Amino acid sequence: MDRLELPMVLPFPDQQLSVQLQAFWENQKTDIENLEEMKNHSLPLARIKKIMKSDEEVRMIAGEVPVLFSRACEMFILEMTMRAWSNTERHRRRTLQKCDVAAAVAQTDIFDFLVDIVPRDDVKEEEAPAEAPVSYCFLPGQPGVTLVDNGWEVEESGSKSDGE
Repeated sequence: MDRLELPMVLPFPDQQLSVQLQAFWENQKTDIENLEEMKNHSLPLARIKKIMKSDEEVRMIAGEVPVLFSRACEMFILEMTMRAWSNTERHRRRTLQKCDVAAAVAQTDIFDFLVDIVPRDDVKEEEAPAEAPVSYCFLPGQPGVTLVDNGWEVEESGSKSDGE
C-alpha cells in the first residue's frame, strides 16, 4: 500500500537558512540564464577595474570582465548578508552587527579565506534564550518523505507499522 506523503518539517533557523540559500541560488541561476545584457550593476565598474589593475601582472582587462566581477560581488554580498541575518534573527535582534558577519564566516567553510579579515575572536558567545520553543516550517510534501513519529510510520490506510 502507498505511504501517505506529509509535508516536510523544518526546525528554524538552520534548516530554514538552507532552504532560503537554495532558493536564492536557484533564482540567481534563473536570472543569469534569462539575462541578455548586464547593463544594471550596483557596484562602480571603474573601482572594480582599479582593484583588478592593482595586480602588476594584469595589463589589459576586457570590457565585460568588470561587469562579471560586479555581478559576482553582488551575489557574494547577498549570500553573506543572508547568512549573517540568520544569526541576527537567531539571537532575536533586529540590527545586523559585526559579530553576525563573523559568525557567518566562522560557520561557513567556503568563507574560510576571510578569517584573517573577520577573525573568529569577533564572534560573540551570545546566550540564546533559555529553552526557547522550536519553530517549524511546513513545506509541500517531498517524494519519498514520510512522517515517522516515535518509531511508527504513518501509512495512507491509517494503520501503523513498526518504523524499524
